[in-house]
Amino acid sequence: MQRKLVLCLAATAALAACKQEAAGPAAAQPAPAAAPAHAFASAINAADFGELVKTLASDEFEGRAPGSRGEDLTVNYIRDQMQRIGLQPGNGDSWFQDVPMTETTADPGTVLKIQRGDNQQQLAFGTDMVIGSRRGESEIKIDGSDMVFVGYGVDAPEQNWNDYADQDWTGKTVVMFVNDPGFHVGDAKLFDGKRMTYYGRWTYKFEEAARKGAAAALIVHDTAGAAYGWDVVKNSWGGPQYDLPASEDKEPRLQAQGWLSAEAARKLFADAGLDLDKAYKDANKRGFKPVPLQAKLSLDLKSTIAQKKSRNVVGVLPGSKRADEAVLYMAHWDHLGKHEDEEGDNIYNGAVDNATGVAGILEIADAMAHQETAPERSVVFLAVTLEESGLLGSQYYVNHPTFPLDKIAGVINIDAMSVNGRARDMTVTGYGSSELEDILKPLAAEKGRTLHAETSVQSGFYFRSDHFNFAKAGVPALYADGGEDLIDGGVEAGKRAAEAYGKDHYHGPKDEYDAATWKVDGAIEDLELLYGVGKQLAGGDAWPNWYDGNPFKANRDAMMKARGSEAAK
Repeated sequence: MQRKLVLCLAATAALAACKQEAAGPAAAQPAPAAAPAHAFASAINAADFGELVKTLASDEFEGRAPGSRGEDLTVNYIRDQMQRIGLQPGNGDSWFQDVPMTETTADPGTVLKIQRGDNQQQLAFGTDMVIGSRRGESEIKIDGSDMVFVGYGVDAPEQNWNDYADQDWTGKTVVMFVNDPGFHVGDAKLFDGKRMTYYGRWTYKFEEAARKGAAAALIVHDTAGAAYGWDVVKNSWGGPQYDLPASEDKEPRLQAQGWLSAEAARKLFADAGLDLDKAYKDANKRGFKPVPLQAKLSLDLKSTIAQKKSRNVVGVLPGSKRADEAVLYMAHWDHLGKHEDEEGDNIYNGAVDNATGVAGILEIADAMAHQETAPERSVVFLAVTLEESGLLGSQYYVNHPTFPLDKIAGVINIDAMSVNGRARDMTVTGYGSSELEDILKPLAAEKGRTLHAETSVQSGFYFRSDHFNFAKAGVPALYADGGEDLIDGGVEAGKRAAEAYGKDHYHGPKDEYDAATWKVDGAIEDLELLYGVGKQLAGGDAWPNWYDGNPFKANRDAMMKARGSEAAK
């Protein structure tokens, strides 16, 4: 049985009565009544969703940048909404989980020096390359590091592919291509064909180079392979960069990592007597061997370092029977803040990305907290920080979970919901990954909707949102929303809307709440479906896994086996 919840009653305005002289001025008018607070219903609905998004994406919240006044307003608002709904603090007796972060700002005057015999080439920051360090050190010096081209920089035993060829890479600088083997030559037989695997993601390439013992790694940029232009790389790597402290990372970190522009890479290869276009072809052949670039790299990278912190917000609805087991909903609350140095509208409100996701998990929390039959498993509602800075808030939570990872039955992530109206389909990013899709599919079918993968499978979107940290650890995760075949206008209308958002709104000041143009009926239907997945999972005892062949299945199998062994003792 659903009931209305009211945040607070409208304040009754006091009437100021002024005694008037017989010949005095007209009596003063009473002060206007304060606007009534929004009355929230427990059912998922457009009015409540719109109210939450409008507040989170308001100018008052200043673009929700971590470490800012906007963060304080945001996390306190989310906490207040969780309290209103009836959740309990999800991190012990606290609603918050502090996330330590290292802020590193590289000197934009940094140059890369490439020495080949008596000739030295200098690459400028932003124009020819971008460079940074995750070590949290104010100065990184590399002197005369041998540069070697390592193809795609992939070591994938299950694919029988190793670009590093068992050599000693200690102290060397590796240069590599972005995306997967097979991508640039259109070979569908290599890796997953057009679909990017994690081996194609730039984060993996730096991680693998560090594991091999390299001093530095540089990725050759190309727009098709990266799925964005050089300006995106330049803007993303300029200014402050955030990371978890090195103490939070079990993996080694490179001294320096960055990107080469296509033009700078072409010259680097040409000076070594290599043709870049031919190198792309050679790197896509099995048995590729690393190629020395006959050059040495030197670098003096100075950075300004600051230790700061941000906060995840965690609420929990305790389970009625198996409270030690959990289903987890998540969304990132952070966005890009206020850009003081820009004229005009300089607040990057992040309405779609990702006020919609936070509003979404709150709406689902409200519905689940007031459903007729209480969930048997606990349900965690997690609003994470620092997604825009490398998925750091979710990474920290996975390192410090409030429920053991082997007790989390599944994760449902909501990031940048569609506000383009109802659709005949539903996009599952990373479609074909886990058995959570087996729960979603019949629910969607009841609404006349079909599931499919994202259109741009080569862009690696599955690896670019917070569920991915859970996936890497082995916990099955679902990332689904929206659709491309709109009821009003079909596929063409869906494509136009997506392109318009990407061109005019994404990561810009125009990503604002717009009640006049937004069509949130589709978002509401999406939320009802995602609520249905969690309701079924929290109300039962199933343990969904990754599909066979998924690279994350081994970690899930191992953790569940270990849990079974422990329980048998």
